[in-house]
Amino acid sequence: MDREAYRNCSSLVKIPRQSYEQFWSSHFVDYIDKELSYSKFFKKYLLPNHPCMFSRRFTEEWKCRKQWVTEDGKPNFQKLLQEFDETPVPVANCNAKEYNANPKQVMPFKEFIHYWREYILNGHSSPKGCLYLKDWHMSRDFPEHNVYTTPVFFTSDWLNEYWDTLEVDDYRFVYMGPKGSWTPFHSDVFRSYSWSANICGRKKWLLYPPGQEEFLRDTHGNLPYDVTSAEHRDRGLFPHAEEACQPLEIIQEAGEIIFVPSGWHHQVYNLEDTISINHNWLNGCNIDIMWQFLQTELSSVQKEINEWRNTMDSWHQHCQVIMKACSGINYGEFASFLKIIANNRMAFLNACSSGDSSDYSRHLSEILTTLGPYHAAFDLQRVAHIIECLLCNEDFKRLDHSTLTLQPETMLQQIRDTIQSTRGQHLLYQE
Repeated sequence: MDREAYRNCSSLVKIPRQSYEQFWSSHFVDYIDKELSYSKFFKKYLLPNHPCMFSRRFTEEWKCRKQWVTEDGKPNFQKLLQEFDETPVPVANCNAKEYNANPKQVMPFKEFIHYWREYILNGHSSPKGCLYLKDWHMSRDFPEHNVYTTPVFFTSDWLNEYWDTLEVDDYRFVYMGPKGSWTPFHSDVFRSYSWSANICGRKKWLLYPPGQEEFLRDTHGNLPYDVTSAEHRDRGLFPHAEEACQPLEIIQEAGEIIFVPSGWHHQVYNLEDTISINHNWLNGCNIDIMWQFLQTELSSVQKEINEWRNTMDSWHQHCQVIMKACSGINYGEFASFLKIIANNRMAFLNACSSGDSSDYSRHLSEILTTLGPYHAAFDLQRVAHIIECLLCNEDFKRLDHSTLTLQPETMLQQIRDTIQSTRGQHLLYQE
């Protein structure tokens, strides 16, 4: 990120509602088919939280586009079987509903491919239902494959940086599904961004900007499973659905990459036999949206068990435990997450000043170097802002701070010291 882009966003504010309305009036997404600088992507799409589509030229050199696809653009089952054979993979049944999602099972990859071939031969139908391989951590399971490269626009990825540091999980997925497979209405984990590249096949996306989902809730406050269903037109069940705008409908062709912004609810269909690569990610541009989401999640837990509030000395701690079980993270882990992100950037900026090597992975070092010191300073500013929010939050204050890896006051001072010490040398930091 260049200095001018950094200066223009040094005081990040929430995007006003009218910005979404202006976007919506045009009812299309930008199609990017030529060179685009990271700074322009940052200013035009990340900060305003607007979707866009990248053309197939951004994926044409990926090995998976060449090796996983036949000459006529279909999934190359033979090649895929050679690579993955007995690998256990998660498979959802699109014809079954479990709460507001599809139930999953784990099966050998070759069994899913056998099913898929039969499904195609049977006119895209099967007594087993419509099965969809989804949320497969292929990159984690096969790190040596290197079948694609994350475009630079999506490399400021705090979510996977954190989980890679812990070496226990990631949010990088492969999806493979026949024509007719689909994903029910949802927004992405922690209100993260996502990007999704079609290796082959076509998808239809229905997207709603943040806030529109509130009109789509039923009388019990639940979000719909399928926004296209006849049930959703029942005004007795969904009394405010007519007040929602029409979804933005996008057809994604083979090779194209869609950027789905933070908090945009969506529903997705595979119009053909399709393979895609998807990442969830977040960074300094949407960390405040994640923090708002976490507060909302904790508030929901507190409401659910409020009747026991006065009978349990550890009620607040129990709320954090339940929140972690339901959402995958709680305030304590969020604080650890912020610490790792901040430490990596302080190490990078100090290395820039001293010329010493930084104490983190070569891969991360390459990313931070590519994005540059202005971006690292922006990241630190955003972390500092969220830490200040934590220090003002009553539920965070109730945590046992002796158990936290992040000591917020200390970290805040370290961030300020780092920014101050590097200001005149590399960053010309603008407060």
